[in-house]
Amino acid sequence: MRIQIIIIFLLISLAGISQSAGVKLALLKYNGGGDWYSDPTALPNLIKYCNQNIKTNIYPEPSTIEIGSPEIFNFPFTHLTGHGNIILSESESMNLRIYLEGGGFLHADDNYGLDEYFRREMKKVFPNKEFVELPPSHSIFHQKYDFNEGVPKIHEHDLKPPQAFGLFIEERLVCLYTYEADLGDGWEDAEVHNDSAELREKALKMGANIIAFVFGQ
Repeated sequence: MRIQIIIIFLLISLAGISQSAGVKLALLKYNGGGDWYSDPTALPNLIKYCNQNIKTNIYPEPSTIEIGSPEIFNFPFTHLTGHGNIILSESESMNLRIYLEGGGFLHADDNYGLDEYFRREMKKVFPNKEFVELPPSHSIFHQKYDFNEGVPKIHEHDLKPPQAFGLFIEERLVCLYTYEADLGDGWEDAEVHNDSAELREKALKMGANIIAFVFGQ
């Protein structure tokens, strides 16, 4: 009964989320030793860009919440990043699953070194689901901005192509995982990585597409 109540509440909350004043986004804090706190200026900069360019009404500062917290149900969009290990307990896995099944969305951005741990832990959340690579034709790449080659490459690590993977519940994309792209680094303040204005703009446009897709979905 508690699970059903949470799901119903989340669906009602998210139904009018794009019309709400001061919608908040959340950065997920996790255990395991990985640096969940990396890219501290990324989400605030993305929020500012979205409010200015795609006319969202998102609260300027994201909240930081733990994956197992009931507070997760207050946020239509959650973001996870880092370089290292992540460990989800059974209760955290269940909480995240209920959140995603009930209408929430997770964007995970590999900041380099997160891949094997994130994939392993998401198997706890959805044991019977697999990540599917999103083709460049997917609508997430064609919101306000067109990315005809799919997710853009922001930082180079292992000479691998950037990829975007999704987990779906029926037809709904509930988790976007961006790999070898490093979008979050491109959202950071210019002086953090000394990226060109053009590269940062590309990352922010892709981020705005993600936000637009989530609110539209």
